[in-house]
Amino acid sequence: MARWEGNTRGRLERAALTLFTEQGYDRTTVAQIAKRANLTERSFYRWFADKREVLFAGDDLEARITAAIEAVPAGTAALPALLTAFASVPEVLRPREFLRERAVVIAANPPLQERELIKMAGLSGTIAAALTARGVDEQTALLATDVGSAVLRLALRRWMDDEHTPFADLLAAGAADLRAVAAEGAISPAGR
Repeated sequence: MARWEGNTRGRLERAALTLFTEQGYDRTTVAQIAKRANLTERSFYRWFADKREVLFAGDDLEARITAAIEAVPAGTAALPALLTAFASVPEVLRPREFLRERAVVIAANPPLQERELIKMAGLSGTIAAALTARGVDEQTALLATDVGSAVLRLALRRWMDDEHTPFADLLAAGAADLRAVAAEGAISPAGR
């Protein structure tokens, strides 16, 4: 072992993502990740339950969004409250390059795609609960969560590719896109 280096969690995340990219998720072991990070397997398991969690653990997104929703002034409608709260998301995200590489690894592995969907469902539940805690009725909270989450996902995709536009502007652009799609109106049933 080399001398002690800081940022153990970050080193493990970086080593894992590099190995997942180089040789695939399925062919990468915890032992290889630990070795690449110049650590022991025991050190790995202090931070992560398994290799999958390297891609999914460690951010404070749910707590950040919940606190941001709580901080929005009372009386703000559900969707505007979410969009205001979502502006703080980049403060807890990993670097863009890590997120880009992470997205490629997840896209190439169906079990990781499933885990991502489970994580997003949990986040949606947290968001809806934060809205209902503000007094928003359950149906409105669920609809605002689904719509707001779609805008957030779009803004995050744009943010990963655009290093110059402020995230709040990307959220506003996503909300404008939503309004444009909604303005197209509903499709009438066939034959009407």
